[in-house]
Amino acid sequence: MSLSELRKNINHIDEKIVKLLNERAGLSLKVGKEKASNRYPIYAPEREKEILQTLRRWNKGPMTQKDFEAIYREIMSSSLSLEKRLKIAYFGSEGSNTHMAAMKKFGSRIDYVGYPTLADIFAGVENGNCDYGIVPVENSIEGAVTPTYDLLVDSELKICSQILLRISHHLLSNVALAKIKHIYSHPQVFGQCRNWLLANLPQAGLIPMASTTDAAAKAAKTKNAAAIGSQLAAKIYGLKILKHNIQDAAHNTTRFFVIGQQDVPPTGKDRTSVVFSIKDRPGALHAMITPFRIHKINLTKIESRPSKKKAWEYYFFIDLEGHKDDVHVKKALSRLGDMCNSIKILGSYPVLS
Repeated sequence: MSLSELRKNINHIDEKIVKLLNERAGLSLKVGKEKASNRYPIYAPEREKEILQTLRRWNKGPMTQKDFEAIYREIMSSSLSLEKRLKIAYFGSEGSNTHMAAMKKFGSRIDYVGYPTLADIFAGVENGNCDYGIVPVENSIEGAVTPTYDLLVDSELKICSQILLRISHHLLSNVALAKIKHIYSHPQVFGQCRNWLLANLPQAGLIPMASTTDAAAKAAKTKNAAAIGSQLAAKIYGLKILKHNIQDAAHNTTRFFVIGQQDVPPTGKDRTSVVFSIKDRPGALHAMITPFRIHKINLTKIESRPSKKKAWEYYFFIDLEGHKDDVHVKKALSRLGDMCNSIKILGSYPVLS
């Protein structure tokens, strides 16, 4: 076939795709009305997982699964916007890692609202100004984002989904490397780039900022300054990328939670996050873990934090495989609850991969 004939065939296929997408959009409008009349949440993580799993089964190539997920992320984003124009709260300004995580999850057809603190994100969702919030939880290099854990203890919001985002840090500046005297970024970012900074800019002062986008904005208007941030931040604030990928580890990944008002039903492959408190006494933590061993539940994470309410009392955050409504998980959590000072289920949510 000639090039013109091939393109003509592509045009015919595109015409069918447009018609089918509009047919799908019409059904999405009906879904939105049904959700509204029954007071169902607009965003359904369990349905998101079902769609992505179905695409994986249907896809026989040559397009990759990542190609389809990128395309369907925007299709689902458009569908959500037809049902309701969602507002998603994120940390920092446009171009921050949390903003990019939010867009990875919800696509471009959603309204995004930046907040200067994590507490503001929780408040924005709790008071109904935003439908969901995106908050960082942990980084594969620097560990837990402790303010998020502290806020989860007191909030009534629930974890309804998670996002894993590969993080690339770049040195942004409009001056030459040798002229840089100050570097702005978030404290965790400095930790993730510690070795590179010591080897290449040991003379520069490291100045912590609330977010990487605040750092980029500051560097853009400060003499002999640089920031560590994203490519998108460089574009937004008019900075050049002097060095790409200065993070110390290639596997640098940050985990984010989607927080909202809703519980998410089981999908067959879920994770549950729980916080409980115990008094600091010999063997206490071992006893608390025993119910999960008895019921053969795998713990994927455990993190401790001082309770800040009583001396020598600690909160323990755990992630476990399974949904809070699974029979074996219910039994284990019930047994745990009988032994500890307090227990709270932060949410059960799908494992998407």
